[in-house]
Amino acid sequence: MARAITATLLMFACCGLAVAADKAPIKWLKAHATFYGGADAAGTMGGACGYDNLYAEGYGTRTAALSSVLFNDGVSCGQCYKIACDRKRADPAFCKPGVTVTITATNLCPPNDALPNDNGGWCNLPRQHFDMAQPAWEKIGVYEGGIIPVMYQRVPCVRKGGVRFRIVGHDYFNLVILMNVAVAGSIKSMDIKSSDSNDWLPMSRNWGAYWQCGGYLTGKILSFRVTDTDGQTIVFNKIMPVGWKFGQTFASKLQFK
Repeated sequence: MARAITATLLMFACCGLAVAADKAPIKWLKAHATFYGGADAAGTMGGACGYDNLYAEGYGTRTAALSSVLFNDGVSCGQCYKIACDRKRADPAFCKPGVTVTITATNLCPPNDALPNDNGGWCNLPRQHFDMAQPAWEKIGVYEGGIIPVMYQRVPCVRKGGVRFRIVGHDYFNLVILMNVAVAGSIKSMDIKSSDSNDWLPMSRNWGAYWQCGGYLTGKILSFRVTDTDGQTIVFNKIMPVGWKFGQTFASKLQFK
């Protein structure tokens, strides 16, 4: 009986540890942040991820270009980060403490090896840096500061509506970008299937958030099997109808959760 009680207590103790681990706070990491794009963020349109018009695609002015370390060759495109001025390291004249802003990664901040890391080469390796859209940056910093130390953490993306697909390219070279991706925000893998086949064809990352595949698929009904970087997979059946054209965008009713 004593052994049974001991075993039970150990089981509850282990469960308690598991619960405690699940509730462990998300760690804040250190970086720096500058801003670009102007007061209306018009200069942030386009970008290395390929989202083009950030207003039209729902990302607005809460965006940022990431240094190479964070951008990770485009894997981070679409991810969301909560950022706050690090008041322990910042000049108090340029820091707005107690305020956070959540941004979406939409661009790459390239290195500038002609400048030192601590004087203009803010996005040089191995720095973790956010070049934020000016309206987003001014939520946490004072314009005259130019650059501030920040704390950041990756957070789930909140989106309205379903995932959207845009296809560009030409015959035998199909480029597809996913936009408005919730939760993880970023994509790990994509497969494509046309209406005249039962086989899923793997796609590969081309650049930024674009995925590519060969083959003549023009105008055929297309379905996609998509896995986000959190491991969730959704099949978007027949999202592109017969007769689609390059340059079109198609909205689904499905979303990652």
